Amino acid sequence: MANISLRGCDEELSRAMKQVSVRKGMSVNRLILETLRESLLSSNAKKRRHDDLDYLAGTWNEEEARTFDLTVADFEKIDEDLWTGEQTASQS
Repeated sequence: MANISLRGCDEELSRAMKQVSVRKGMSVNRLILETLRESLLSSNAKKRRHDDLDYLAGTWNEEEARTFDLTVADFEKIDEDLWTGEQTASQS
Protein backbone atom coordinates (compact mmCIF):
# COMPACT_ATOMS: atom_id res chain seq x y z
CA MET A 1 0.00 0.00 0.00
CA ALA A 2 1.15 3.50 -0.78
CA ASN A 3 1.43 6.24 1.81
CA ILE A 4 0.23 9.61 0.59
CA SER A 5 0.46 12.87 2.50
CA LEU A 6 -2.33 15.40 2.31
CA ARG A 7 -0.91 18.93 2.21
CA GLY A 8 -2.64 22.28 2.05
CA CYS A 9 -5.61 21.28 4.17
CA ASP A 10 -6.98 24.46 5.78
CA GLU A 11 -8.64 24.64 9.20
CA GLU A 12 -12.19 24.68 7.83
CA LEU A 13 -11.67 21.49 5.84
CA SER A 14 -9.77 19.83 8.66
CA ARG A 15 -12.55 20.64 11.12
CA ALA A 16 -15.22 19.35 8.73
CA MET A 17 -13.35 16.09 8.15
CA LYS A 18 -12.95 15.56 11.90
CA GLN A 19 -16.65 16.25 12.54
CA VAL A 20 -17.78 13.84 9.84
CA SER A 21 -15.33 11.16 10.95
CA VAL A 22 -16.61 11.38 14.54
CA ARG A 23 -20.24 11.29 13.36
CA LYS A 24 -19.52 8.20 11.22
CA GLY A 25 -17.34 6.59 13.87
CA MET A 26 -14.24 6.25 11.72
CA SER A 27 -10.78 7.75 11.48
CA VAL A 28 -10.13 10.79 9.32
CA ASN A 29 -7.82 8.63 7.20
CA ARG A 30 -10.59 6.08 6.57
CA LEU A 31 -13.06 8.89 5.80
CA ILE A 32 -10.69 10.33 3.21
CA LEU A 33 -10.10 6.93 1.63
CA GLU A 34 -13.82 6.10 1.45
CA THR A 35 -14.66 9.55 0.08
CA LEU A 36 -11.99 9.27 -2.62
CA ARG A 37 -13.03 5.71 -3.47
CA GLU A 38 -16.69 6.73 -3.77
CA SER A 39 -16.00 9.81 -5.88
CA LEU A 40 -13.34 8.29 -8.14
CA LEU A 41 -14.05 4.59 -8.45
CA SER A 42 -17.73 3.94 -7.83
CA SER A 43 -20.33 3.53 -10.53
CA ASN A 44 -22.05 6.63 -9.10
CA ALA A 45 -18.99 8.70 -9.97
CA LYS A 46 -19.20 7.49 -13.55
CA LYS A 47 -22.90 8.38 -13.70
CA ARG A 48 -22.20 11.92 -12.46
CA ARG A 49 -19.76 12.59 -15.27
CA HIS A 50 -21.14 15.06 -17.78
CA ASP A 51 -20.16 15.34 -21.41
CA ASP A 52 -21.70 18.69 -22.14
CA LEU A 53 -20.73 22.22 -23.10
CA ASP A 54 -19.87 23.56 -19.64
CA TYR A 55 -16.29 24.15 -20.74
CA LEU A 56 -17.59 26.81 -23.12
CA ALA A 57 -19.39 28.83 -20.45
CA GLY A 58 -18.06 32.34 -20.21
CA THR A 59 -15.79 32.09 -23.24
CA TRP A 60 -17.64 34.54 -25.50
CA ASN A 61 -16.81 38.21 -25.44
CA GLU A 62 -19.65 40.76 -25.47
CA GLU A 63 -19.64 41.14 -29.26
CA GLU A 64 -19.89 37.37 -29.81
CA ALA A 65 -22.72 37.11 -27.31
CA ARG A 66 -24.58 40.02 -28.93
CA THR A 67 -24.15 38.45 -32.38
CA PHE A 68 -25.51 35.15 -31.10
CA ASP A 69 -28.49 36.84 -29.44
CA LEU A 70 -29.33 38.68 -32.66
CA THR A 71 -28.99 35.50 -34.71
CA VAL A 72 -31.39 33.50 -32.54
CA ALA A 73 -33.83 36.35 -31.80
CA ASP A 74 -36.37 34.95 -34.30
CA PHE A 75 -36.64 31.80 -32.19
CA GLU A 76 -38.11 33.91 -29.38
CA LYS A 77 -41.08 35.02 -31.51
CA ILE A 78 -44.35 33.16 -31.19
CA ASP A 79 -46.23 32.38 -34.38
CA GLU A 80 -49.80 32.93 -33.21
CA ASP A 81 -51.21 31.14 -36.27
CA LEU A 82 -49.54 27.91 -35.20
CA TRP A 83 -51.23 28.08 -31.79
CA THR A 84 -54.69 29.21 -32.89
CA GLY A 85 -54.90 26.98 -35.95
CA GLU A 86 -55.74 29.93 -38.20
CA GLN A 87 -54.18 30.13 -41.62
CA THR A 88 -53.94 33.15 -43.85
CA ALA A 89 -55.39 33.02 -47.38
CA SER A 90 -51.89 32.64 -48.85
CA GLN A 91 -51.27 29.45 -46.81
CA SER A 92 -54.48 27.66 -47.86
